[in-house]
Amino acid sequence: MRKYLKHAAIAALSLSFASEALATEWNVSVWGKRRAFTEHVEKLAELVSAKTGGEFTLNISYGGLSKNRENLDGISIGAFEMAQFCAGYHRDKNPSITVLELPFLGVSSLEEERKISMALYQHPAAVKDLERWNATLLMPSPLPQYNIVGVGDAPAKLADFTGLTVRATGGIGKAMEAVGAVPTSMSATEVRQSLDSGVVKAVAFAPHAHMSFGTIESGKWWTTNLNPGTVNCPVVVNTDALNDLSDAHRDALLGSVDEALDHYIANYNGKTMDAWGPALSERGIAEVTFSDDEIAAFKEAAAGPAAAAWIADNSTRGLPAQELYDFVTGMIGQ
Repeated sequence: MRKYLKHAAIAALSLSFASEALATEWNVSVWGKRRAFTEHVEKLAELVSAKTGGEFTLNISYGGLSKNRENLDGISIGAFEMAQFCAGYHRDKNPSITVLELPFLGVSSLEEERKISMALYQHPAAVKDLERWNATLLMPSPLPQYNIVGVGDAPAKLADFTGLTVRATGGIGKAMEAVGAVPTSMSATEVRQSLDSGVVKAVAFAPHAHMSFGTIESGKWWTTNLNPGTVNCPVVVNTDALNDLSDAHRDALLGSVDEALDHYIANYNGKTMDAWGPALSERGIAEVTFSDDEIAAFKEAAAGPAAAAWIADNSTRGLPAQELYDFVTGMIGQ
């Protein structure tokens, strides 16, 4: 009997070790709070856990692992296995994907943003670019065109943006600079305080961020149709961690991306945009709509020069910049 119990104990212990070996737990670094911008990450965690019977879990941390501008650095050293960041936070670290942040590209929907981003993420130049950080691009966080919420006198024409301090990153910042505004880059979590204190007078965000980070609580006006562009904010994984996954766990992760993005886009197009209009009306925020001529002048001032500068600058970095620009623009409207 003792011998039987001893063998049973050893078998149970071996089974326990085997279960532990099968279990995989990843830490995921995002920021702010759960919102439309993070719904694909939340859905991905749900799907991966369900597909693996709880053996593979994604622990999502909102600001507890890293600052958003340091997420790519954290990925590079393996501080966590997955993270979200925005390309414009550090253009020098991920120049290949900043092509998607050029102003007035003409991307018309979240679905199109998703399609073009996923294609670019698989381009050899983008793959090589992110390899420097031991990062693999997993999926985008598709965002609609940005518009501006501001305080003080509302601009009646583009010339009124001259001297206006506006939180705007990436290509949107370049576009605002082209019409005389003074773009300022700061973390989204710092924006409300900066707007309230007068550090900036206006903020360029997508609708969900205006709601999540409180700009509409202070704002007096917003632009309905400026549409200067958007930002590209990928979710990346540590390449070594991805390679170390079992085949089953890797398949569960990669095979859940499309469904997670479907959920994200349905949520954004529905729940988020349904709430946007009423949120502005309830607060009495004035609408600023520019004429077609004003918008055309804005595009002329910003789009061509920004694209030419991006191509010239990134060609000197050794990137196939013209090829990347042509790759992206060639997909728009297709």
